[in-house]
Amino acid sequence: MADPTFHPSVEEHLARMSRSAEELRAKLALAEARLGRAGHHLPEGVLENLRQMSGTLLVIQQTMEERERERRGLTALAQIGQVINSSLELEVVLTEVIDTLVRLTGAQRVFMMLRDDAGNMQTVAARNWERESLDDLEVEFSRTIVERVLSSGEAILTSNAQSDPRFGANESIIAYNLTSILCVPLKVKGKLTGVIYADNKVKEAQFSEKERQLISAFANQAAVALENARLFESVRQSLVEVTDLKNFMEDVFASVASGVVTADLDSKVTLVNRAAERILGQTKDQLLGVSLAEALPMVGDQLSDQLADVRTTDRRHVGIEVTGDLSKRGPVTLSFSLGPLKSAERGTRGVAIVLEDLTERRRLEAQKRLFDRMVSPAVIDQLDPDSLQLGGQVREITTVFADLRGFTSFSESVGPEALVSLLNLYLAAAAEAVLAEEGTVDKFMGDAVMAWFNAPVAQEDHAERALRAASQIRRSVGNLHRGLDPEFRLSFRIGVHTGEALLGLVGSQTRLDYTAIGDSVNTAKRLQENAEPGQILVSSSTIDRLPKRPHVRPIPNLVLEGKNKPVEVFELIESSQTS
Repeated sequence: MADPTFHPSVEEHLARMSRSAEELRAKLALAEARLGRAGHHLPEGVLENLRQMSGTLLVIQQTMEERERERRGLTALAQIGQVINSSLELEVVLTEVIDTLVRLTGAQRVFMMLRDDAGNMQTVAARNWERESLDDLEVEFSRTIVERVLSSGEAILTSNAQSDPRFGANESIIAYNLTSILCVPLKVKGKLTGVIYADNKVKEAQFSEKERQLISAFANQAAVALENARLFESVRQSLVEVTDLKNFMEDVFASVASGVVTADLDSKVTLVNRAAERILGQTKDQLLGVSLAEALPMVGDQLSDQLADVRTTDRRHVGIEVTGDLSKRGPVTLSFSLGPLKSAERGTRGVAIVLEDLTERRRLEAQKRLFDRMVSPAVIDQLDPDSLQLGGQVREITTVFADLRGFTSFSESVGPEALVSLLNLYLAAAAEAVLAEEGTVDKFMGDAVMAWFNAPVAQEDHAERALRAASQIRRSVGNLHRGLDPEFRLSFRIGVHTGEALLGLVGSQTRLDYTAIGDSVNTAKRLQENAEPGQILVSSSTIDRLPKRPHVRPIPNLVLEGKNKPVEVFELIESSQTS
């Protein structure tokens, strides 16, 4: 490490002076010998004075060299102290400490060992005189010396470990051919945290007492710097873990399908996830920091009592359904779950709100309720929305047709609203009678109702069910008449027939209808057209499928439109199966 205050020329000048004095003494000695042979002599004391001057200069040179080494060591100690204490990177501090020790001591190898969290010593750095890191196979040292330093807390210095009576018999010292060894403890606030171990396998007495004192002082600085670096690394790792956890929680919040909004004790919004942004129709930037009443007007209008209860009692309120208007979306239906927002110390720091957007669900439920009223529930249960295909299957069914006699001419004398209201009364009576017998209402055709039995759910007694439904339609109309003015009293004409039909989906991929098609359906329709108001006409094919003949009256065979042969028909007076 460079020292701008040191001038190598001073040391070199002393060395040159010493050499010059010695050379002059040698020349004078030679001259003295020559003069002696000639009978002459130099003044007394000249050679001795030169000899003393040369020795004095040599001592001064050695002293200067020693002082210079000390000064360099202290300067390096001060400067390295600044370096290691200016960095909090553990790897940087370790490398700087080890390389400085190699430079100051002339060691071949230097190891740094620190206690881990379990209290065990671990080698955290090992470097050689070329400032290269050593691999695990090269980390060979005297464990006896290390353990003695750890137990005593005092540094150990040996000039030749193999001849040192304290360690000479140690197997590792012999096996590893260890010679000069210096091992000093690392302490922080009196606590021993590790050791620094330096050795030289070649040179004896590589380390002196002065090196021991110097390295011990250095070790104290290094121990503090290492501890700071370790603490910093621990804090940084904790920060990384906290950051990762924070990012993970943010990802979780972002991916949660439910909206999450939190507010502090002043009812200011502090957190909003993506689902909440989507539900509320506003961005996070628009919501953060605003009041709950502004972010969620319906909360202030309808949930103020529950919010106050959460803040004062920590009680949770779950699944509160609220309807209202949002400025960006219009009418919505939301489900709110409210709970206290707790800190790590379990103190209440606000309120957490979980939002579920029920708007689309409630709309679909309303549509389904409407669909349930338009289509038989039995049909709905049989349909698989993922595998709808055009076509169907042939099946025996009993078809019921019911039509209001004279409704067309009646509609000309009644206003539209009154007409629809009256029609709904009659059609509802017919539909309820069919559904009570678990039949399928296929469709309403103006003032007519088409229904069947034995499909899509098989019914062995489908003919009996059809006759009971027809009888119930007639009775229900009679009950309606009691509450209606005479001019509003209409009657159904009903036809019932049993036979095979094709049941399935007809139409297109965009508009489907589940219906029955076939001659048997047409026959039921023709029977209804030939019936009188309040009359139920039943074909013989239906009568033949009954276990017991109902109360019927034969009528002349009917030649129905589209039929080549007359059809045997009966009028249902009253069905015994309806009881």
